Amino acid sequence: ADVLKCLRMLTFLPLEQIDEMDKWEGSQLNKAKEILAYELTSLVHGEEEAKKAEEASKALFGGSGDSANMPCYELTDEDFEDGKIGLLAIMQKSGLSTSRSDARRNVEQGGVSVDGTQVKDIKAEFTKDQIGSDGIIVKRGKKNFMKIVVK
Repeated sequence: ADVLKCLRMLTFLPLEQIDEMDKWEGSQLNKAKEILAYELTSLVHGEEEAKKAEEASKALFGGSGDSANMPCYELTDEDFEDGKIGLLAIMQKSGLSTSRSDARRNVEQGGVSVDGTQVKDIKAEFTKDQIGSDGIIVKRGKKNFMKIVVK
């Protein structure tokens, strides 16, 4: 209901189209939310940025889409010790956490995943090969994520 109110007030979509959405239920309501997000992003940041945000969202939450538009952090050779880098260091360097202790707390509480797999080991480490040319996606909580690549 709030989504439809926002669509009416904040977008330039035809009212007939919004009234049609009023009949939607369940997973169809998620489509209305996606439309609202796209329209508002387009209004504020422009059409091109809205498309980028939509692709990043699909890549992160839908399993398809282009991950090239995701926030990205590049690791350098200096970041690796003996060919490895710890998850806590990745989180701190990329800005996903404010400190190593903040990162440790997030991992211990089960709020961190790498490529969709929850990580509970605070000593988890990654090599350049594990990160690979496509990189990895580190997610903290539901909404904070970063694509990690090796430069």
